[in-house]
Amino acid sequence: MSTRSKKKRSKWKWFFIILSVVVALVIGGAVYWGAGIYGELENFQKSPDESRFPTQAPDKIVEIPKWEGKERVNVLLLGGDARDAAEGEPARSDSMLVASIDPVTKKAHLFSILRDTYANIEGYGKGRVNSAITLGGPPLAMKTVGNLLGLDIQYFIYTDFEGFKSLVDTIDGVWFEVEKDMRYRDNADGNRYDIDLKKGYQLLDGDKALQYVRFRHDALSDYTRTERQRNFLTAVAKKLQSTWNIIRMKEILESVSPYIETNMSVSDMLKLGQLGVNMNMGGTAQIPPMELVKEERVNGSDVIGIRSEDALLGYVQEVLSKDESQPEPEQSASPDGESGRTDGNSGSTTN
Repeated sequence: MSTRSKKKRSKWKWFFIILSVVVALVIGGAVYWGAGIYGELENFQKSPDESRFPTQAPDKIVEIPKWEGKERVNVLLLGGDARDAAEGEPARSDSMLVASIDPVTKKAHLFSILRDTYANIEGYGKGRVNSAITLGGPPLAMKTVGNLLGLDIQYFIYTDFEGFKSLVDTIDGVWFEVEKDMRYRDNADGNRYDIDLKKGYQLLDGDKALQYVRFRHDALSDYTRTERQRNFLTAVAKKLQSTWNIIRMKEILESVSPYIETNMSVSDMLKLGQLGVNMNMGGTAQIPPMELVKEERVNGSDVIGIRSEDALLGYVQEVLSKDESQPEPEQSASPDGESGRTDGNSGSTTN
């Protein structure tokens, strides 16, 4: 079955729904917890002294587009792997996704970017897209990915391995269908990030969840890994909407705050949260799609080339013009308190 066929069957959502749902519910009446949650959301925007990204020289500053509230808004989601970064230097982007939201149609689309995509990095020539963040921080990463997709990217959210693990652990793990045995020995950091998962429906804590979304040691490597990441984030977003986790939201935000950095103000989050109330998922896609992938070798390393940049821009607009949203079927609660069962292979939900 083709990658596109799998994509059409999946009911993927977007990671940013985590923040938008939280904020929308705060607006809707979580008065008691409101002040505490507001304070924790403020902590997501780091001061220059707190930021993990160095201040850019004046001649290297990349201007970030402003969102006025009525036009399409795009958010770059960055997952960093800091293990190989030198002290004081930002990590490369291990995972890159773009959530594109149209406030008029109330539709959102999610694009996952293959990290080895070889593209133009403004001011530095061509390189892997995941290296842009090390050269110019999130603004250059936003500019690079935005140029690749033909979209203005106004916001970024960055976290690392430990932030992801902390989130999953704080919500007491996620029940999930692991589609096959997954094993990989990672000798870095004293084998702290080895992967050893058994096939089957199981409770994934933060450590096991990280193993699942990082695994790429199969025939299609990053192509299937990005699919797994989108499927698992769907399950995380769904669990965050439970009544119990809404009550515990301040605790959840406190747990991830040290690991998350964004350029969003709380006001920005409130505006996006209001959009999230009636938002539907319009579609998802991998960038570049398989039909436009061209494997290349540059300076002795394999990279992912693009057969036609114009065709890629057209493909993005084609995806944005589609609406694959379907009504969710009613689901009975499972014994663990979660609604339905998430299948890690297809992203579908079964009772």
